[in-house]
Amino acid sequence: MSHSYTALKPITKEEPDDDDEAFELQIRTNDLENNNKELRLDVEANHSSSRHPHHARSSSTSSFIHFKAPIQPDTSRDSIEVASTDNNYNENNENNSICASTEIKGGLRLASQALPSLLMSVVGLVVAGWMMDIFQHWDVFVEISELFILVPVLLNLKGNLEMNLAARFSTSANLGDLDNPNTRNSLVWGNLSLIQVQALIAGSIAGLFSFVLGIIEHPDEPATVSDSILIITSSMISATVSSLVLGVFMCLLIILSRKLKIDPDNIACPMASSLGDVVTLGILAGCAQALSNSGGSTLSLGLFVVMTLSIPFFAKSVWKNKHVKELLLSGWSPIIFAMLISSFAGLVLERYVEEYRGLAMLTPILCGLAGNLGSIYASRISTCLHAGTQEQYTLVEWTLLAMNIPVQILFLVLTWILDLGHLDFTFSFAVTYFIVAMLSTFIALKMGKYMTLTFWKRGYDPDNYVLPYLTAIIDVICASLLVISFAFLSSNNLADLATTQSASS
Repeated sequence: MSHSYTALKPITKEEPDDDDEAFELQIRTNDLENNNKELRLDVEANHSSSRHPHHARSSSTSSFIHFKAPIQPDTSRDSIEVASTDNNYNENNENNSICASTEIKGGLRLASQALPSLLMSVVGLVVAGWMMDIFQHWDVFVEISELFILVPVLLNLKGNLEMNLAARFSTSANLGDLDNPNTRNSLVWGNLSLIQVQALIAGSIAGLFSFVLGIIEHPDEPATVSDSILIITSSMISATVSSLVLGVFMCLLIILSRKLKIDPDNIACPMASSLGDVVTLGILAGCAQALSNSGGSTLSLGLFVVMTLSIPFFAKSVWKNKHVKELLLSGWSPIIFAMLISSFAGLVLERYVEEYRGLAMLTPILCGLAGNLGSIYASRISTCLHAGTQEQYTLVEWTLLAMNIPVQILFLVLTWILDLGHLDFTFSFAVTYFIVAMLSTFIALKMGKYMTLTFWKRGYDPDNYVLPYLTAIIDVICASLLVISFAFLSSNNLADLATTQSASS
């Protein structure tokens, strides 16, 4: 029997490759030949020793079990392929039906969770526009025109901070980090301290940036130190207070979503975007008006010093937290560069807002919805990358794109009924705007996907880098497409969108 063991020794040590059918078939064929040789050796040995022919087959039996080789020596490749094809056909039919049912349920779940948050974001954007229409007549906005420049810059910066917080916390929730009370408390306090550091620094940068742009755009108007301190202080106060309110709200919302088994990736980013604009704009206007009424710059300067001295306190708290320690020094570049990119959208809007009616009202709605849908997609992909799972790209893309249809139709109906923006609401206008909205959303979804995968591939956390760039670029694209569509409709007499000043000139 020593010859039989020697013949089987190389085969029992070799591992088949399941991914290569030809290699596996060759292994089975060799195993079959070796066992045939073993049978002949057994017969010869048993004839010589007069022992039972089926004695001592444990080794060869283990070889058969390991490779699952067929017993019949005349088994061919065709018979193996036919049997495996029949089994695979039945299994594939069952798997396809299960996968189709799972995909339908996943799409319905995404739509049922994300659609309400998108509708609320539309309400928030409309309310923010209505508030701005009121605030522009306040004395402080009339006296200090730089506040008009500060509004879009600050809203963009604050929106990026809150959406980054929502994306990070949603990923932690889906990974199960919030299920542990100690880890959950550490993540909550760490992220709240981090967003305070970011809000104070970003608020001061936004205020200073707006003041400098005001000097460049209006060199003839005198700029005073008290105005600069008021702008920077108002920006910092609105940024830090709104970050505290919205940070606590977002943390509670995501924790509650986790307990209710709702995917926070589907609701967090739109809620952060819509509520952030309303809260930040209200605090900014109220704070600026209060500081202006107080007279002098002593109070503004005192508040500025207090907030500046509080930055090291929050930074120390972040540095001691292992969950957010690395974010204290990283992630600043996308926030700053996003501010610069979004300023181009402001320049486009400022250039054409006096030429076309309704442009100021439609731009934030269009940009906000496209950015929110792209942010949902990017946040979902980031969570899948962190969890090591596969996102259903086609299903999610088409679901989010389809969700944009009823939202945009609802907005157009409200615009027509309420006469928002005093637009010349023609059929051509409605169709053109709808096409621009769908195209902007499609671009946002594709950008969200490929930007997330690219940043992940290059070793950057998409939760901290993708959303600022995505929303800023989408703002520029949406504003440009909307201006082009307005120009097309006006030049072809399809809708009377030009203002009186533009028409007379």
